[in-house]
Amino acid sequence: MASKASRDVLGRGLAVLGRAIREQPRIFAVAVTGSVLFGAMTVASAFVVGAVVGDVVVPAIERGSVGVGALALAAVALFGISVLRVVGIFGRRLGAGYMQYRLQAAYRRRVTRRYLELPLSWHHRNATGTLLSNANSDVEAAWHPIAPLPFAVGTLVMLVGAVASLFATDWALALVGLGVFPALFALNVAYSRRMAPRQARAQRLRAEVSGIAHESFDGALVVKTMGREAQETDRFAARAGELRDALVSVGRLRGVFDPVLETLPSLGTLAVLVVGTFRLRQGAISVTELVSVAFLFTVLAFPVRAIGWVLAELPRSVAGWDRVRRVLDATGEMPYGDVTLDAADPRPATLTFSGVRFGYEPAEAHLPGAEVLGEVSFTVPAGKTVALVGPTGAGKSTVAALAVRLVDPRAGTVTLDGVDVRRLTAASLAGTAALVAQVPFVFDDTVRANITLDRPGVGDDDVWAALRLAEADGFVAALPDGLDTMVGERGTSLSGGQRQRLTLARALAGRPRLLVLDDATSAVDPRVEAAILAGLRSSAGEPGAPAASILVVAYRRATIALADEVVYLEQGRVVARGTHAELLATVPGYADLVTAYEQAEVDHTKDETYDEVAPLSSGLEIEVDR
Repeated sequence: MASKASRDVLGRGLAVLGRAIREQPRIFAVAVTGSVLFGAMTVASAFVVGAVVGDVVVPAIERGSVGVGALALAAVALFGISVLRVVGIFGRRLGAGYMQYRLQAAYRRRVTRRYLELPLSWHHRNATGTLLSNANSDVEAAWHPIAPLPFAVGTLVMLVGAVASLFATDWALALVGLGVFPALFALNVAYSRRMAPRQARAQRLRAEVSGIAHESFDGALVVKTMGREAQETDRFAARAGELRDALVSVGRLRGVFDPVLETLPSLGTLAVLVVGTFRLRQGAISVTELVSVAFLFTVLAFPVRAIGWVLAELPRSVAGWDRVRRVLDATGEMPYGDVTLDAADPRPATLTFSGVRFGYEPAEAHLPGAEVLGEVSFTVPAGKTVALVGPTGAGKSTVAALAVRLVDPRAGTVTLDGVDVRRLTAASLAGTAALVAQVPFVFDDTVRANITLDRPGVGDDDVWAALRLAEADGFVAALPDGLDTMVGERGTSLSGGQRQRLTLARALAGRPRLLVLDDATSAVDPRVEAAILAGLRSSAGEPGAPAASILVVAYRRATIALADEVVYLEQGRVVARGTHAELLATVPGYADLVTAYEQAEVDHTKDETYDEVAPLSSGLEIEVDR
């Protein structure tokens, strides 16, 4: 079984190398040409050295004088061979390095592009640390054997030439070569077979260590506030220890095989000298031929190792490629259509849900997925504000995600101005609808860069207009460098409410015709939230202001009351629709929910305010009175 698995690794590894050659044939040809040139000159140097010793040095010793012309010719020959070897080394290394780094860069882009194509449901089933490892260390591992590959191919050509030269010189010396070279290859194959499971385990543990580290750092707030620093450190140390042990196992095996692989060519040289001396006494070969063959074995020791390097890296390459291919072969992408909406249309968009059903895919593919939404139908008319209200788990955030096509429904349609969002181009959808999520994400960049996102046509005037609508112009103007202030990773220099308003301004700067707010103002003062929504409604139609329909996931009574219509969800279904006053009077569940939210808000704000949150140096936040 182990032998079969090893042969499988060898076959799959060679298939990975074949893919690399097919993708970069010209660069590979340059590298192999350089390697073959180096190999040919290596074999040639052995015979030149033999000729110098046998035809120049020995006669000079016998005569007691040195011929200047013969020495000059020998020097020119050795110098010429050395120059050609340098050219071969340069071509081989430049080509191999360029090929390796080019493949790694290309596949990092492919993996990243695939991440962006796959739906959120796929990302939910895969740890962030694993995805980071796929795009980085797994891609690197997959193409790591490319560096020695041209050298190994050139060495094979060199070995063929060396064996042919041995047979042309003497059959007995050729038999020595036929014994040494296959033994070297067999040792390399055995090395690869034993290394395969060790490299595969080490590559898997690299991803697990990366995942634990990312999870601990990303959850630093929970770790510190719950006093879990020691436990998280121990968890990371345990897995890092496993990775250490796996790499030590790799090193131990390499430590056993490397000396043997180094020694075998030296033993071959010794065997050549023993057999060659016997053949020299018989008169079967000359001193020139003996020196040439002995020197040939000496100079072949290093190049032959290149074959071992490739075989030794194949298991790691296969492990990395399997993990990369898992991403590239993943299914579930949401292809965009070719329909575009009029980008110059200033009117708000109409959003319509018709019989929409949706369920997230389970973590394990063989398990059935639970339905989150069932037969959801409602409309956000052009220029109107619709509040989406419901208890936790009712499907409100899923509706928001469907509205901007982060996910696709299992059944039914979501349309913008009567066009199924699945038929729209990516640019048209992004230019028409914008989502502001409950958890704001801020890049480690300036305020300006966070709002513009390098979108064409978004200047400073547009930035300040968006900030005013988001009630964020005041605190931005007070920052040390205004729009040029660096906000830190994930906006750590800003309060929670400031980050939410900054991300709202980001969405508004793109002038969307549909604005989807998924509880996007939960961290700001209720009065500020009311001012933001009121400003969005009152600004519609003003020059330079966005004219957008608004779908808002809301909890606060003041926010809900500003909506033209309320859609009440329970267990993934629309239970009731109407104005806030109508639902309050006719739907007991809605009235109980809103009243409960309102009471919780009153209790929470009795002695503190929400809008200004002072960041601590550790990245944690505390609320302070305004």
